[in-house]
Order: sequence, then structure tokens, then C-alpha cells
Amino acid sequence: MLYLRLLRPQQWLKNIFVLLPLFFGGALLQSPLVLRACVALASFCLMASAVYCINDVVDAPADRLHDKKRLRPVASGAVSTTQALLIAGGLAIVAIALPLLIPTAGWQVAAVIGAYGMINVAYCLWIKQVAVVDVCVIAFGFVLRLLAGSVATGIVLSHWIVMMTFLLTLFMALSKRRDDVLKYDNTGVKLRKNITRYNLTFLNQAITITATVTLVCYVMYTVSPEVVSRTRTPYLYLTSIFVIVGLLRYIQLTVVDEKSGSPTHIVLHDVFLQIVVLLWTLSFFLILYIL
Repeated sequence: MLYLRLLRPQQWLKNIFVLLPLFFGGALLQSPLVLRACVALASFCLMASAVYCINDVVDAPADRLHDKKRLRPVASGAVSTTQALLIAGGLAIVAIALPLLIPTAGWQVAAVIGAYGMINVAYCLWIKQVAVVDVCVIAFGFVLRLLAGSVATGIVLSHWIVMMTFLLTLFMALSKRRDDVLKYDNTGVKLRKNITRYNLTFLNQAITITATVTLVCYVMYTVSPEVVSRTRTPYLYLTSIFVIVGLLRYIQLTVVDEKSGSPTHIVLHDVFLQIVVLLWTLSFFLILYIL
């Protein structure tokens, strides 16, 4: 259980972005492609856990000042730095080797996952200290997840989907930074060295901008001629209703309830948001696969 906490399997939910090319591409029922995407998904989960191990080692001093993060295995001293780094190395090797099982595109998927690992190690060591760049790198990591799913399945991504993924995850990263600023304002404890380069005014405006442009990208995706022609349905725009409600709910949780510290925790515990995501998924599936 201790080492499982170190790997943070609850964070693997983020890697579902690897499967989005299948879903949006109308290939969710094609078992050979699903199998390829699942291999890429498993590899991303392993690499993400490797990155979390390294991150916990780097962040251990700061985590000990946090009310919840101080209980993490490395910060609490339950797992040594050496053990965490050895586990990270083993996971990274398997994560890069596993995609080679995918016919033809295996090395390309391995390259994407390797790039994700290197970028995130750089993030842990340095990039996370550079305000604005840090949240952009987080968002780019989700674009790499999307790319891995695309390469593994051979499904070409719409440029609207790529932009929407970047903007949506940037929106969530900015919301998380807002929670860090609130903690800094209330306690005076710097959970991040770059926290003074953010404030509530800037983050509120940035969150509003990214949420707005995300919605625009989604609507443009649903009505774009290429998507309508490929999916053979002009009705995907109807699912925009749930995207609007979902964004508003997340902003409410961020600004009103001040509970944006963990996007994964929000998705796993907020029933309202879960219902909205479920309704969006069902409506999209019905329009794309049934009608």
C-alpha cells in the first residue's frame, strides 16, 4: 500500500486523454485499435508514476510544509530517496519498452512517451519555478497524451481537438494555481517558489479567458466542415450545452467554493460534475455512434 501511494494510481485518470482519439474518431468499437490505445494508455500510466516518484523526491522539502502533502511517502520519510528513484527508473524503462508491442507505430508511441518523461523531469527540476511556463507545460503534457493515442491508432487529430485539449487542461492548471495562491495568502507559506508571480486578479482573468476560448474551440470543432463530413452528422454542436455547464461548475468550485487544489479529486468526488460529464459522454456517443 505504501508503494502504491507513491505511484498515485488515482492520478492515472488523467491518462484517459490517450483514448480520446478513439472516441472522437468514431472508432471506439474497433477492437484492434482499442487494444493499441490501451497499450499506450498503460505505458503513459507507468511513465506518469515514474514522474510522480521523481517529483516527490524533488518536492519533499516543500511538501513537508503542506497540510496534506507532508503525508506523502517520501516527504514523511516512509520511502527513501534512493528507493523512489530506483522505482522511477524501473517504471520509465517498462513504459518506453511496452509500446514496442504495437505494430508499426510502436517506436513512435515510445518516442512520445519518452518525450513526455523528459519534459516532466525538466519540469520537476526547473520549469515548475517559471510562472506561466509551468502551467503551459502541464497542458502540453495532455496534448502528448492525445498524440500518443493518435499515433497508436493511426487516427488523425482535428486541430480543434488539439487546441481544446491544451486550453481545457491549461484552464484546470490555472485553477490549481489559484488554490496555491489562496493558501499562500492565508498562511504565508510558499508551496511553490514562483507563487509570488501569481495573484488572484491575474488568475481569475486567465481562468475566464481560457474557459471562454476552450468553449469556442469546442463549438468550432462540432460545426467544422471536416468533422461534419467525417462523422456524417451535423448535430454534435448540441453537446456544447454540457460543456458550458461543466465549465461553469468548475469555475464555481474554483472561485466560490475554493476547492480547485486537485482536479482529479474534483472529478472523482463532485457528483454534479460527474453527472454533466456522463451526460456529455452519452449524448456524444448517441449522436456519433447510434444516430
